[in-house]
Amino acid sequence: MTRRQTVSLGCVAAVLAGWPMAAPPAQAAPHRADGRIVVHPGESIQRAVDAARPGDTVVVLPGVYRESVLITTSHLTLRGVDDGTVIEPGGTRAANACGQNGDGICVIGAAGIPLRDVQVRSLTVKGFRRNGMWASGTEGLRVHDVVARHNGRWGIGLEKSVHSAVQDNDAAGNGDAGIFLANSADEHVGAIDSRGTLVTGNHLTGNRIGLTVRRLRNLLAGDNTLIGNCAGMFVVGDENRPRAGALTVAHNEVSRNNKSCPATKRMPAVKGAGIVLTGVEEALVERNLVRGNVGASPLSGGIVLFHSFVNALNERNLVRHNVVLRNSPADLVNRDPEGRGNRFVRNICRTSRPAGLCSADASPSTGE
Repeated sequence: MTRRQTVSLGCVAAVLAGWPMAAPPAQAAPHRADGRIVVHPGESIQRAVDAARPGDTVVVLPGVYRESVLITTSHLTLRGVDDGTVIEPGGTRAANACGQNGDGICVIGAAGIPLRDVQVRSLTVKGFRRNGMWASGTEGLRVHDVVARHNGRWGIGLEKSVHSAVQDNDAAGNGDAGIFLANSADEHVGAIDSRGTLVTGNHLTGNRIGLTVRRLRNLLAGDNTLIGNCAGMFVVGDENRPRAGALTVAHNEVSRNNKSCPATKRMPAVKGAGIVLTGVEEALVERNLVRGNVGASPLSGGIVLFHSFVNALNERNLVRHNVVLRNSPADLVNRDPEGRGNRFVRNICRTSRPAGLCSADASPSTGE
């Protein structure tokens, strides 16, 4: 028995302690005791969430639940039992706004009033037309140990959310980003301070982009594994103020992101892109392992500074102490010739465009 299986069985035992083993009828009202509501296979997760109070935990036992779940209550935890708890589309329980939009789990705050301290953890969400999990207008959201697979747009997406923790998740085969974070998904506005949001320990593979961070500041993307996507990581800003940046990308493995993806309205075809910064200021990119990203698109290469499509420059970014090898067209690429104050310092690499960025201290650099 694996360690994960042992932990899962222990969670089941803890949840079931003190609960009757016979499943209540599907039409019965959710049973709440000691701040917990347990959902059995065949029951509605949404009914349990609607019955929960702030501070409650909704525990969803292993099984396949064909519905979408909308959370609008602060201080609520939705927890499955490892990846044996599966939420997927289908059935008759897609009537809420979350399901109508094509999303699996939605955590939504009211206009001007953030939804606070919600946790979603230890479950699988897959096959939804739009997003596996979508959050908007939250504060202190925690997303842990969620498996998000084969969703049409994003595996896990957050907007207008601060002080979040997106950790130890597995996002694979999603149509756009495995994990997506933005000030706003649709509005063209300046960056917001994410107040120390953490995106750490995630495994992102087979997506168009492993991780996208758009128009945000004050964020850590660290200790993630990004393999086999079309692009590993995009950090994106534009001409709006405040500028995107003042964030850290550190200790990630970004390898062999050589899947080929066609062009979209927003960007050209992508293949072989490792870490791409475009329109970003004052970012720190350090101690990442970036290797084997090979392609011929304008965004291809190991660590790439790219001049944005809306003429926003990369400025005062520091790329240091990274191991960047076997990437093509080069390990370090600066395609932002007008960018100012960008520095490449003590990176272990062999090739760069323009030449000279792999020296002990190449600073500041001009582009091609």
